[in-house]
Amino acid sequence: MSIVMRNIKKSFGQLATPVLRGVNAEIKTGEFLSITGRSGSGKSTLLYIISTLDPPTSGEVEIDGRKISDMSSREVHGFRNARMGFVFQFHHLLPELTALENVLMPAIKTGSERSRSDFARKLLEEFGILDKADSLPSQLSGGEQQRVAIARALVMEPAYLFADEPTGNLDTVNGRAVMNLFARINRERGTTIIYVTHDKEFADMASRRIHLVDGQVAESDPNGPKA
Repeated sequence: MSIVMRNIKKSFGQLATPVLRGVNAEIKTGEFLSITGRSGSGKSTLLYIISTLDPPTSGEVEIDGRKISDMSSREVHGFRNARMGFVFQFHHLLPELTALENVLMPAIKTGSERSRSDFARKLLEEFGILDKADSLPSQLSGGEQQRVAIARALVMEPAYLFADEPTGNLDTVNGRAVMNLFARINRERGTTIIYVTHDKEFADMASRRIHLVDGQVAESDPNGPKA
């Protein structure tokens, strides 16, 4: 089981400005992988493509033996809901819902809220915020809100967790707490975690990284430049 990228290219705008220029890489099950590079190198674009949120201009993404381009939009949506979780720089919690209700949003969409409720509470307990289950996002700190967002991403027990600059809106202490949480999830649950970061300290926590330069893979191993 893995994610395979074959000659991924992506261009934007009427002038078809290239952002990714032929990325070839493989991410194996259970990896804890960072995607790094300077601003504009294409790291977030690559994350969105391999997580099925955005199609490539050309090239192929294959996940667990299935080519994404062969799926209908409904199949892609179902595959994403069943196999993937997402964490972003901004947590995107719904302000009118409690922390627990926000965690259960993916389950509500699939009609499995009741069966996932105990697991959602378990996640909040694991993350040290079960006492905040009935609190609104406005009553939570930035670090607590991000932990709620991570619990939401995990409530359906996805095989893959994608994170785009998950510490970018946090101070150093909360950023380290979130990254340590990712490392523990990867280690204890075996979840494949793929995250974009520009922070060298957090990039170095990965067991492997894909480093992009001008839309191409410059490095793809544990050594060398990381941010």
